[in-house]
Amino acid sequence: MAVYEHTYRPYTGPVTPERRRFLVLPRYAFEEVFRSRLLLAFLIVSFVPILAGAVLIYLRHNASAIAFLDLQLAQLLPIDGIFFHRLLSIQGTFAFLATMFVGPALVSPDLRNGAMPLYLSRPFTRREYVLGKLSVLVILLSGITWVPLLLLFLLQVALEKGAWLAQNVRVGWAIFAGSGVWILVLSLLALAISAWVKWKPVARITLLVLFFVLAGFGTAINETLDTRWGTLLNLGELIDVVWSSMFGLRESYLSGTGGALPVWAAWGALAAACAAALGLLSKRIRAFEVVR
Repeated sequence: MAVYEHTYRPYTGPVTPERRRFLVLPRYAFEEVFRSRLLLAFLIVSFVPILAGAVLIYLRHNASAIAFLDLQLAQLLPIDGIFFHRLLSIQGTFAFLATMFVGPALVSPDLRNGAMPLYLSRPFTRREYVLGKLSVLVILLSGITWVPLLLLFLLQVALEKGAWLAQNVRVGWAIFAGSGVWILVLSLLALAISAWVKWKPVARITLLVLFFVLAGFGTAINETLDTRWGTLLNLGELIDVVWSSMFGLRESYLSGTGGALPVWAAWGALAAACAAALGLLSKRIRAFEVVR
């Protein structure tokens, strides 16, 4: 534009508040994510266990339905901490599969196409970038895990009245906090892998290796050395230790031949995995790239 025309005018429209600026990233990311019919079909399937759980809760509180189906109350699963723990384990598996599908495509395209300097040259910090990408997985996985499970919990509370809630108040907290820990671990690991592995198929394989191959090594260590500490390499069992503790089911969990893994060790290993993922992200999320 020629300077002498003086037709340039600065932007005078509404400005996004700084606290909500990172939400620009998930807004456009979800437009891309939900274009996939495969993902939409997967999300529908992920709600089948929730629907089954709602039917079981309804049947236990509907005498006419039990009589019509010719069932005995003892034949139905009890609605307690074990019931919600099993449902959380199922939904946690769906959350892992959703992370495999969505996570590898969040950061790698920006790095592969050299878009990072464009993001960070604006009033947009590295922390906001990571928070924006992280929120994509947090929102998506929350809709699979703690949101529907807490709705089931509230349905049970409404049908069972206050006595059941007084005995199982920790279940609601375990659903929310346990889901939050799993979502944070999955999201940070997926973002770190996406930042370092630019090809989505390879990134998905890397995520599988991290969860299943390391778990196999951990099992081999337990069997060979007659110990329990090999479980520290098994992220799936680590989160199960944490969940069992939150639901008050610790005595039912055994890991390997050496007995139960301490809860503090499981928390420490998960925290170390999150810290390592953040460290890897900090090395890749920057406004320039050194080429050697």
